[in-house]
Parts: sequence; structure tokens; C-alpha cells
Amino acid sequence: MLTIDAQVHAYERNHPGRPWAAVLHGPAEVTGDQLVAAMDAVGVDGAILVSVWTMYRYDASYALAVHAAHPGRFGLVKPVDPSDPAVVDTIDAWAATPGRVAIRIMMGPDVSTDAADPGINRVLAAAARHDLPVNLLCRGRLEQVGLMAARNPSTRLVIDHLGLNQPFEPPVPAEPFADLPQLLKLAAHDNVVIKITGACTLSHQPFPYNDLWDPLGRIFDAFGFDRCMWGTDWTRAVALLTYKEGVEAFRVTDRLSDGDRAALMGGTVQKVYRWSPTKA
Repeated sequence: MLTIDAQVHAYERNHPGRPWAAVLHGPAEVTGDQLVAAMDAVGVDGAILVSVWTMYRYDASYALAVHAAHPGRFGLVKPVDPSDPAVVDTIDAWAATPGRVAIRIMMGPDVSTDAADPGINRVLAAAARHDLPVNLLCRGRLEQVGLMAARNPSTRLVIDHLGLNQPFEPPVPAEPFADLPQLLKLAAHDNVVIKITGACTLSHQPFPYNDLWDPLGRIFDAFGFDRCMWGTDWTRAVALLTYKEGVEAFRVTDRLSDGDRAALMGGTVQKVYRWSPTKA
């Protein structure tokens, strides 16, 4: 079974040549070489490498360097700024970049809460022209995402981290799936895909996190495995579990058939992002 992690991050130590904008929870560095070694140790064939917004904002140069050093192992996602008047030019340039598979909007306080916002819709329209999915970090904004999906039916919207607030360190929230009903409503939009990334950080139980499978089952039932993609959100999750645990929890569970597991852990990623890993 081809295994593809739908979201990982890599970054260097902070240095003047590529300074951090802020500090992300996790190790002092997770280089591309270290990330590939971790993937190889547990049989992960490839991953979607999301340029780290916290540290690098809209500069994807380190992700590009990792891709160049490890050809075939990573598809690349770059955050873009909907408020930037030149954002369409940025997307046009990214669409011509080797290895790119998608763009990302970080729907934080600086991004409009209006689904009709011109900047957001410029991004979604430009992405559709290039057949680029748009990843959305959108916790607390799921109703807005539904309106965005309805306004832009030709744009594939990929919901990061189940659309839920996920902890960076213990404790896990008392009701981590409180917003699940809002997430399930998005299944009505055929252009919405869910990333089951970082899910293990929502468990109140130790590995293999058996309390996850009832809420995850509701997501699988609503969206189908052709619109769900597993991933670890490594390295954000390091304070709660190991990389191996984030992978093996989905391999050892008896709640997935072999076919469903193959789709969730690789097949759907290939279809959504139109990318497959290759090993040298």
C-alpha cells in the first residue's frame, strides 16, 4: 500500500539568512533530511510538505529547497495572502513551480470573515483556473467555508485538521469534537475534502487512540473515503505523540477495511493533489 502523509512541516533552525517570524511548537529544527528519515523509518512513501506559515509566512523557499534535495518525496503547498493585491500573480507563479500541488489560506484574524470578500474569492478563482486545491486552516470558520464552497463550486477546498481546534500540547480539550456537526454539514458540497490530519492529538486515550473512531467514522460516512485524507501534521504534534504512533494508529485499527485504509492513507491524496511520490 502506497502511504502518503497529507501534511508535514520542515524548517531550519532560526538564522539570519532565513529568519523566523515566530516560534512554532516543536523541535528546534526538523530539516528535510530528518523528515525523510522519520518517514523511511515507518514506511511512509511521500508527504505533502506545507511551508510553515508561523515561521516563514508566505516565503516557501525552504520547502522548495527540501523538494530539490529530495525529489519525488514531497508535494508542496504554499500559503498565500488574500489581502495582497498581487496575490493572483503569486498564484500564477506558484502554478508554474515544479512540485507544487496546492495553495493555503490561513483563516486567522487578519482574513475576512465574509465569504464574499473580494480577496478570498480572487484566490479561489485563480486556484480553480490552475486546477490547484486550496487548503484552509479554518477552525471556528466552518460556516464561512460552506458559503465559500457554494460560491466557488469549481474550486477544490481542502479542510485542514478536520476543521477543529487541535492542541499543541496536553491537555486535550474536554470536548474536542464539539464542532463536528458543523463540519459534517460541509459534506453537502462536493468540492470540499477533509484532511484527517493531527487527529490523534484529539484523543483522551493512549495509543492506538480507540476513542477517535466513532467521531472519525461519522466523518467517513458523511464524506466518503474519496474525500478524506490521513496525515500527521508533523511536527506540530510532537508534544502529544510520536511520528510512528501517528502513522501506526491508522494501520492497526480494525475499523478500516484494507480498501478504505489504502484510500485514506494515500489513494485520495493522489487524486486530490494529482501527485504521487517516487523514490530515487
